[in-house]
Amino acid sequence: MAVGGGWEWKPVVCSDLLARGFHSCNVVKGKLLIFGGLKSPETQALPLGDVVAFDPVLQTVRTIAPECGFRRSHHEAVTLADRWLCVVGGWDGSRRVSNVCSFDAEQGQWERWTEGPSNESPVGLSSHTCTQLTDHEVRVVGREGGLRTQRRYASIFTLHVNPNSKTYWYKEEESRTASRAGHSAMLLPSRGGKTSGYQLLVFGGRDSADLDVAGRWGHGKIHPDASAHAPGLTEQLSRLVSTEKGSWKAPKGLRHQSCTVVGPFAVIFGGETLAHSRDAVCNDLYVYDTRSSPANWFHFPCANPAQKRIGHRTCLWNDKLYRVAGFGADGKTPSPEICTLEISA
Repeated sequence: MAVGGGWEWKPVVCSDLLARGFHSCNVVKGKLLIFGGLKSPETQALPLGDVVAFDPVLQTVRTIAPECGFRRSHHEAVTLADRWLCVVGGWDGSRRVSNVCSFDAEQGQWERWTEGPSNESPVGLSSHTCTQLTDHEVRVVGREGGLRTQRRYASIFTLHVNPNSKTYWYKEEESRTASRAGHSAMLLPSRGGKTSGYQLLVFGGRDSADLDVAGRWGHGKIHPDASAHAPGLTEQLSRLVSTEKGSWKAPKGLRHQSCTVVGPFAVIFGGETLAHSRDAVCNDLYVYDTRSSPANWFHFPCANPAQKRIGHRTCLWNDKLYRVAGFGADGKTPSPEICTLEISA
């Protein structure tokens, strides 16, 4: 029976191979590929460089690529052509980087990419977001700069990628957002006004509940992620927000939470509350509903402290939302679990 306002995270599999935080998780060839991250949040900890695959059908976990020369945490990754796990930026153990590498799931090997023409590369990236727009374009938003660089604003970049030639190049956009790190990005349908299409909204990563627009596109200009089409889970979320178990409340001052788009909704879970110096890791569920204009936030708290997570990931596959690893309530202990979101509303 689901708790916490008609929802709960139900354990699916447990494996020491999964115990990590600040990793990436992407669907490639029907499997969830978990790459990199940290076993400990201590600053001297060396990032991981292995690729672990979770098979949702067989519910098995295994290492498909051992530690290699590509180690990353606080990075981002996108899937290209259901073959390449394209890793962008992150912390390599000594500095923030902005370079690109990829894991070829067909060949089972890593590939180092080279900078292409007209590259306007940021100095370094960590705790940023990457949103895939097309097979060759990614929108990058978030922390940039060297170790001592702190900015009041964040540049917005379009990253051009070509897996066939293994090249990449950045183009800095004219618009900017408020400085953020550990935030989330949501590519969602835009409704109302003279134009319709899609907009990229970013939130969190700073002590504010404000949403910034990091891009707008008309229909046909981008290729939204087809995996976001999850009719069963969409119907369950629709029922959940129609109950009186949640409050109309937007997340404020949240960072290192998870965020996944499911149809017209964005599902946000966990993270660290910047307003709290103690007991800062939370286990709240937020749902952003874009079916009306303006869109609405819904907040569903959880009373179970064992569900608290930071530096975790959520990933949508086959109409199920999976929560993968992350650090627990103390912000230090890595979870070895994969769970699914179960809604009973």
